[in-house]
Amino acid sequence: MQHHEDSIARYVRRIREIDGVRGVIVHGSVTNRNERPDSDVDLFLLLTDEAFDDHVRQGRLSYVDREGISYEGGYYDIKVINTEYLRAAADHGDDPTRASFLNARVAWSRADDLEELVAAIPKLSPAEWDRRMASFIAQVRLQGGYFLKQADQLDNTFLLHHAAVHLIGAGGRALLALNQTLYQGQKYLEQTLASLPRIPDGYQDHATAVLDHPSAAAGAAYCELLEAYHPWPLKQERTLSTFVEQNELGWLTGVIPPEYC
Repeated sequence: MQHHEDSIARYVRRIREIDGVRGVIVHGSVTNRNERPDSDVDLFLLLTDEAFDDHVRQGRLSYVDREGISYEGGYYDIKVINTEYLRAAADHGDDPTRASFLNARVAWSRADDLEELVAAIPKLSPAEWDRRMASFIAQVRLQGGYFLKQADQLDNTFLLHHAAVHLIGAGGRALLALNQTLYQGQKYLEQTLASLPRIPDGYQDHATAVLDHPSAAAGAAYCELLEAYHPWPLKQERTLSTFVEQNELGWLTGVIPPEYC
């Protein structure tokens, strides 16, 4: 919307003369074309390493700025970054970070390669999508095929709900990987899955059944639906070792469990 674009232009004119500022990247609803009239303006503020370190010391890596906003309810949602942040995000950023750069655009920059750095962040190789499918289907098999059963047998309410939520989260992310779609975060999962071209018929009904009335039977039905839908790239005999390595040995390997990536 024009008032958002006007606000971005005013911000750039003000910020570009400040020492340590190297660029401004617009992202979020404005660049995704789903903004409301009162939507905020999401910006990454690219700083020199020295200026970035100053913000780290000040505890000011994210803040709200209203100077230059002319419409009711609006504000700039600022995230402070440096070039190393962008390179690290492209190399091993988690999914919400990568997804925040989908459709992002450079509003202004002193860095010649900024557009290339930004464009690289949301991209993953086919091999990485396959690796993610394997990781999340391993979680599906353990959460639905073991932990939900244990919860029923032990009459353990916490384990029952914990396994149900993790089962649906893992199944959803396996389907995201199948569709080569980034995970934006918990509140976006259901709506993103509903928009995918490759998803089992009746998927949401099965997922809702597990969450509303968690049980070993509901989990088994959900797992069967997913297993029948696609030949996942993980053999059954490798499931347990894959799950343990990726979810229980982070303290040893230094690798973050897949659900947090």
